[in-house]
Amino acid sequence: MHKQISIIGAGSWGTALAIHLADNFSQISLWVYEKQLCESMTCTRENPWFLPGHHLPDNIHPISSLQDAVKGQPIILLVVPTHAIRQTLFKIKPYISKDCLVINASKGIENDTLLTGHQIIQEILDISAATISGPTFAMEVAKGVPSALLASAKNLDTAIEVQKIFTNENMKVFASNDLVGVEIGGALKNVIAIATGISDGLGLGFNTRAALITRGLVEISRIGTRLGAKPETFYGMTGLGDLVLTCTGELSRNRQLGIQLGKGKNLKEITENMKMVAEGVLTVKSAYSLIKKFNIQAAIMEETYLVLHENKVPVQALDDLMKVEISTEFAGIKGLE
Repeated sequence: MHKQISIIGAGSWGTALAIHLADNFSQISLWVYEKQLCESMTCTRENPWFLPGHHLPDNIHPISSLQDAVKGQPIILLVVPTHAIRQTLFKIKPYISKDCLVINASKGIENDTLLTGHQIIQEILDISAATISGPTFAMEVAKGVPSALLASAKNLDTAIEVQKIFTNENMKVFASNDLVGVEIGGALKNVIAIATGISDGLGLGFNTRAALITRGLVEISRIGTRLGAKPETFYGMTGLGDLVLTCTGELSRNRQLGIQLGKGKNLKEITENMKMVAEGVLTVKSAYSLIKKFNIQAAIMEETYLVLHENKVPVQALDDLMKVEISTEFAGIKGLE
């Protein structure tokens, strides 16, 4: 058993990971952004805002001070939304040591810099980071449903170390050294999940959904390989696996947001009623920037961006998608062309 870990972020995923890791660690510090929620979690031993109904084991300690949460910790698991990673790191930087293992568990791409989680960590803290990703819903991980994750780091030995941290009888963890591919796959699948949700909201059927998932995977692979990822990464846990789960599962926030868009609601109306972040809303801005920067053909992501942020009507976006000229199936994917 490991001694201690600090988890930064007590949303549904951070809380679920804390519960999951409770059997692997003697002590877990769980930093909670909202002080009121922190007090409630301490008293009731559950997270009523983001993961109600799931008991927090006794070795999980909710804490509201970032300094106290990270100081002296050998392992830090970062589970805040991607747009909050940078400001969070600046706050904790004075209190963490150079030999601390920092693991990113967020799925997104920063809008202004187009950096993924591990790249932001490396820039701010000047240390190499690892990432944990894969096809998992927080609620099911908290329940102990048999699941699988992918641990990734540039150094495969580090990835294997992270693999051991997260492995237990209910969680199968694989290792990878394709850090860029793992994070790009985990981020961009949320964009495709919104697109398939829009399709379902329009009532278009299973054929359309299958086409969007399949061609969405091609678009993810085009962008990822252009950024240096291995093409095979996108046909594994953090590519195909995470994409299928998020595009079809009822627990997917991104898919549910897309369904509401397809039914005619506007983005502001939908997000005002959401407790938790649908990362794809911001990630699609980064995807659009990458498409334009590298001249990548990714029509699904482009049309999804236009629907979300340029008020394009979903039916018109679908019509324009059907008019896109096509070539061979894997055109634009380095290593598969």
